[in-house]
Amino acid sequence: MVQHRVAVQVAPAFRGRLSLAWLRSVVRRTLESERLRTPAEMSLTVTDDATVRALNARYRSLDENTDVLSFGLTEGGPDVPGGPFALPPSGRIQLGDVVLSYPQAERQARQAGHTVAHEAAILVAHGVLHLLGYDHAEPEEERVMFGKQEAVAAEIESAAPPGRNGRRASREQAGKS
Repeated sequence: MVQHRVAVQVAPAFRGRLSLAWLRSVVRRTLESERLRTPAEMSLTVTDDATVRALNARYRSLDENTDVLSFGLTEGGPDVPGGPFALPPSGRIQLGDVVLSYPQAERQARQAGHTVAHEAAILVAHGVLHLLGYDHAEPEEERVMFGKQEAVAAEIESAAPPGRNGRRASREQAGKS
């Protein structure tokens, strides 16, 4: 199995709401689902609405809230033509960064009637899929990408991570530390 590195940073206001290990597992599961052949490295940041909105305004010229942003360092994904021109000395593809708004994930989870962990899994998978070259501008692209992110979220939810005591957490507690 290819070993991927995932750096996770959670803003202090949201620490303890989603476990770092669980967040890494969502990223890794998404990468594994795509059968990425080259070891990859990326970061995931969980933060607030204001930070995500500022990033959205600065880099996408959209002064509005959004749920997740992806900042890719490869063109078209790491294992496809147009990917990185050279591997860094570590031999790992530098995929980029995913930034998640925890408050937006909470709102969307409430609206959809599922857990915040399930919504976060969908959004993290969505961001990682963007780093791998997926888009949803066209209806067929959206069908494919959204199907993949839902599959990752369902798989993650069915394998709830261990809780603090080492036992499997319930599905409702999945993702909490």
